Amino acid sequence: MNRAFSRKKDKTWMHTPEALSKHYIPYNAKFLGSTEVEQPKGTEVVRDAVRKLKFARHIKKSEGQKIPKVELQISIYGVKILEPKTKEVQHNCQLHRISFCADDKTDKRIFTFICKDSESNKHLCYVFDSEKCAEEITLTIGQAFDLAYRKFLESGGKDVETRKQIAGLQKRIQDLETENMELKNKVQDLESQLRTTQVSTSPAGTGTPKSPSTDIFDMVPFSPVSHATSTPTRNGTQPPPVPSRATEIKRDLFGAEPFDPFTCGAGDFPPDIQSKLEEMQEGFKMGLTLEGTVFCLDPLDSRC
Repeated sequence: MNRAFSRKKDKTWMHTPEALSKHYIPYNAKFLGSTEVEQPKGTEVVRDAVRKLKFARHIKKSEGQKIPKVELQISIYGVKILEPKTKEVQHNCQLHRISFCADDKTDKRIFTFICKDSESNKHLCYVFDSEKCAEEITLTIGQAFDLAYRKFLESGGKDVETRKQIAGLQKRIQDLETENMELKNKVQDLESQLRTTQVSTSPAGTGTPKSPSTDIFDMVPFSPVSHATSTPTRNGTQPPPVPSRATEIKRDLFGAEPFDPFTCGAGDFPPDIQSKLEEMQEGFKMGLTLEGTVFCLDPLDSRC
């Protein structure tokens, strides 16, 4: 049992791993609705949400409205809530976003789970009436979470933190390259100023050609224009053109190509998938808590 999942020791899994990995487990239930909650976990949190949704459903029932039926499809890829006839997906709750799941140990019909919404990042509590199989559905979600977490680790989840460190080192190398280029530009500016000073102080009116000025190291400074015009020909043919700097392979300050953690191997991931992996890592790190609790606290609660 991994640390990302907690449940009572006397519970056992309901399905084979293949059933949840290659297929899904369907359940029929009535959907009481969902409501925003302040915390991702807690018995009192879901208890208040259940009472709130049961009361709202009781009002609608008194007005002649029926509780909508849904189909739940549970697998390692999440919990889908569908319209039973059209199979239209109403909600798709990914497992790494589900943090708490509970069933009523006195009323075997009611179960609920808390899921972090993918768009608003708010925690929503979903409540269902499941025809006396609430505990089985809760355990199925727990088993799917456990299998999904193991699959995540096997497929590279362990390397997420390492990749983040590599990306940080790569950024540092890029910063050093930028700093190195700025220093080169400053040296070139100083050499240009030195040449200007030497020309202004030389005697005027002489027609004798002057040798190229030298830099502070007594070397002729490199100039793309002068280099192209002063290069001698050989056998009447021009030398091969100097390749443009824009087409050269970008290299770091050590002369090597910068390391890219996202393109260095088949097991690495592009930035968008990397971001998704980090999100999944945080979700699985929070873990899923399964609990049996009491939701029916007064006569009104039982009339749903």
